[in-house]
Amino acid sequence: MNVDPLYDSATELLEKLRRLETTPTEVLQAQLRRVDEAGDQINAVTERMDESALEAAEAATRRYRDGNPLPLDGLTVAVKEKHAIAGHHICEGSSAWDGYTPTENHPIVDRLLAAGAVLHLRTTEPEFCVATYTHTKMWGVTRNPWNLEMSPGGSSGGAAAVLAAGMTTVSTASDIGGSTRGPAGFTGTVGYKSPYGRVPGTGAMSLDYYRGDGSLTRTVDDSLLITNVIAGHDPRDHVSLPKTQLRADRDVSGMRIAFSPDLDLFQVDPVQRENARATVDALAKTGAQIEEVRVGWEMEDLFLAVVAHFGQSMSSWLSQTVQGREDELNDYTAAYLELTSTGRNTMTMFDAMRGEHAVHQALSRAMHGFDALICPTAAAIGFPAGDTMKDGIEINGSTVDSTFALLTLPFNIANRCPVLNVPSGFAANGMPTGVQIVGQPYDDDTVFSVGRALEEIQGPLFASHRPRLTPTLP
Repeated sequence: MNVDPLYDSATELLEKLRRLETTPTEVLQAQLRRVDEAGDQINAVTERMDESALEAAEAATRRYRDGNPLPLDGLTVAVKEKHAIAGHHICEGSSAWDGYTPTENHPIVDRLLAAGAVLHLRTTEPEFCVATYTHTKMWGVTRNPWNLEMSPGGSSGGAAAVLAAGMTTVSTASDIGGSTRGPAGFTGTVGYKSPYGRVPGTGAMSLDYYRGDGSLTRTVDDSLLITNVIAGHDPRDHVSLPKTQLRADRDVSGMRIAFSPDLDLFQVDPVQRENARATVDALAKTGAQIEEVRVGWEMEDLFLAVVAHFGQSMSSWLSQTVQGREDELNDYTAAYLELTSTGRNTMTMFDAMRGEHAVHQALSRAMHGFDALICPTAAAIGFPAGDTMKDGIEINGSTVDSTFALLTLPFNIANRCPVLNVPSGFAANGMPTGVQIVGQPYDDDTVFSVGRALEEIQGPLFASHRPRLTPTLP
């Protein structure tokens, strides 16, 4: 078997490493050369950890030669800047905050290291992870390797960009409003938002029931592999769920799958619609029963839930963090703080719960009797790189706020539902498109099984398509 250190999936690489067809050191060196050659084009890396990564890769290489490798031995992982690595400073792309240097790792970092992963890069994010695109005054503009005029999305934009560009095998990500699935949809990668509590977090914000930590990968099996490593109870997150082995072996034939092209709320680009419909049509050929449904959501309920919730949580934290330095914020962060401060000052947590309950109940009715729901991940065909879209983005002749150019946020409100983004095709501008597979609460196995079935039909995207980045000449 030929080895492609830039684009082999994690599961493929592990097999080749075990057969000694390559070594972790060779894979790492190839990916670091890729960063050298093309990293400036996408601007997705905040820190390189070459020395420690090479030491870890060489140790993994010795374990393979000795016949006692660890579960993820030698796999490279790019870490989202906000995920704590002991001794590595965190500032979340903000000059309005001095940040901090953690003394211990984030739980998912601990678990990846214990499984033998090699941490070699840290990746960009928008300031305080509040945007659906990735650029900051501190780090500059992060670009999408499929189309350098476009953003990879946000907030896990840097994580998705380095993965699509062949600079890592896995990336860590987080999701509070679509921050994993949006970038996955825009870069042709697989992004998993696990249900609340499945993957442990840290700090007070880990108790925000909209959010969660996870990964970006190239295939569904990779996503399942990494999720099984990082999931499970950690005493630093008392509400995290007990360890369970997630699977992707359910028979999709006979499953009832609901389909919505727009969740009744969103203006969706025709290409996103067409690719999503083609995806469910392909799934129907496996014997799955597809039925188009109305979800019954009202924008006023969604808006009430989100503004009140973030006003009482994220906005409160952000206001305390940057107090007196608001003039140093990026323009989009200042706008976010202004909007959510309205929720903090005029709405209560019960207002948030009223809106959230309406969203939950409508989704429950729409999904009753179905195994899963499929819908587009994004409404737009990408976002222009470096653009805050303060006046919105045009879709189908209508101008919409960039937050609502993704169909992800409702499933952070309904955050007990697992959601997997898988690729659905491409648009004429070279940008990938994606669909979300939404499961019933805590039914991860069905989501992974549907995702695997789709991938088997369509083939892993990176097996046949690659971004055309060219080496930067000296």
